[in-house]
Amino acid sequence: MVSTTGDGTEPAAPNTPAARPSRAERKERRARARRERAAQRAAARGKKRPGRERGGKRTGAAPRDSGKEMPPPVMGWAHRDGGVSVNIPNVPEYQATTAQACGLFPFVTSSKPPAVGTPIGRDLLSGEVVCLDPLAWLRAGLVTNPGCFVLGQPGTGKSTLVKRMVTGAIAFGTQAIILGDTKPDYTNLIRYLGGQVVTIGRGMDRINPLDAGPLGASLLHLSADEREQLRWEVRSRRISLMMALCTLVREDRITNAEEVVLGAAIDLLDERLGPQTPPTVVDVLRVVEEGPDDLRRMARAEGGDRYDERVDDLVFTLRLLCTGSLAGVFDGPTTNPIDLSAPGISVDISRVGAAGDKLLTAAMLCTWSYGFGMVDAATLLAEQGVIRPRSYIGVMDELWRALRGAPGLVEYADSLTRLNRSKGMASVMVTHSLSDLEALANEEDRAKARGFVDRSAITILAGLPPRELARVNQITPLTEPERDLVSSWSSPDSWQPGTLHPGRGRYLIKTGAERLGIPVQMTLTGDEFELYDTDQAIRKR
Repeated sequence: MVSTTGDGTEPAAPNTPAARPSRAERKERRARARRERAAQRAAARGKKRPGRERGGKRTGAAPRDSGKEMPPPVMGWAHRDGGVSVNIPNVPEYQATTAQACGLFPFVTSSKPPAVGTPIGRDLLSGEVVCLDPLAWLRAGLVTNPGCFVLGQPGTGKSTLVKRMVTGAIAFGTQAIILGDTKPDYTNLIRYLGGQVVTIGRGMDRINPLDAGPLGASLLHLSADEREQLRWEVRSRRISLMMALCTLVREDRITNAEEVVLGAAIDLLDERLGPQTPPTVVDVLRVVEEGPDDLRRMARAEGGDRYDERVDDLVFTLRLLCTGSLAGVFDGPTTNPIDLSAPGISVDISRVGAAGDKLLTAAMLCTWSYGFGMVDAATLLAEQGVIRPRSYIGVMDELWRALRGAPGLVEYADSLTRLNRSKGMASVMVTHSLSDLEALANEEDRAKARGFVDRSAITILAGLPPRELARVNQITPLTEPERDLVSSWSSPDSWQPGTLHPGRGRYLIKTGAERLGIPVQMTLTGDEFELYDTDQAIRKR
């Protein structure tokens, strides 16, 4: 006999799945029952606290028929594999400046360091990657000009930092120009990166101070008006460099009359040789000794021996350039012209350093003039559509050696570097300390030398003693923690051999008076250990 239900259907067998509720259904029924009991107890106490059991455990949301979501309980939401918090405070949210918030919550950090440019290391405080490129920072609006001034004791890694910047700049398509490598520190790197190396010295490559280089060659691509304007620019550069070299050899400034005679001699040689054949110092000496009527008229010495008296000192100065300690370096045509298409150019003048500071200073002046002339020519040709436009980074290492050669040389260096921003060129000046600039002959030169630091939007400090930091603070304000940090890099704490110098590869980047500096630790990788090492000669010996 078969039994049926009230609606005529057969009941399910007791042991079949249809007769037994599922686990989820049973769990839901128990939860619903608990909620109903909790609601009844809460109603009995006069407080409506649905969704909570004795002991503070969260049981779920409010009853479905209430249409309300339960607020979070005092001890937090209960979930699988979760624990019960003893106390969860309702923490308010504050927004304030760093000067105000540090008193309320002292564990604040600075803003993220810039990630624009070449990675040079990690922030010593936050561990974030710090990038540096003067041109990239200028494009991003972080600085107002692409000037960079690097200060630090010998051996703290100034050249290593600049080499990393040069490597990254070349990788981004910027042409690097090492304007006078005195040690040399950059020659191997430029050669490794596929650039051009020009070695200046007796019996080696030679630079003609009166050679306009690519700037003179660009005359063919200009109109008549532009060509005339460029001729005056080339003439001004030639006269300025000749005056600087004569000042260096004489160790004193040349007179106004001698400057007039020099300009007249260069103009006369331009007419004789043509714009495509640059004159040499020997040609200038020969014309001044001949004394044509044009030169005598410019010197206001048409009759008698007055001309010889006017140019006597100038003749001996020009002879010293050709036959004195500078002989064989600047008294002939340029033998290795600069290649505009090279990714990097290094002018190695380390071979002339053994002849004394005078020859080295002369080599640096000629190198600076030739390099900046190349940048001007490339900019002009790019405007005419002859070559593609490029950016440039010029490195002027061992700056103090060029400035102390003779009085008045700072003015020449200042005129070359003042308008780098308009040329799309970043300049990196490297020296040991501001004392090198303060040791110049007169106050006028010292004031102009301090202007190099003033005009540099980026100041990079390696390990420096407290006395030097006091001088830096007069130009670039430093906080007390920044001074203590940089001075701690100047010397090790102990005499234990084999310990790493605390200032090796550590730098403080300062931009502006109100902005805090960025302390950076650089780490070398791969081929950098060999290419950036300036102590190889010491270790080999």
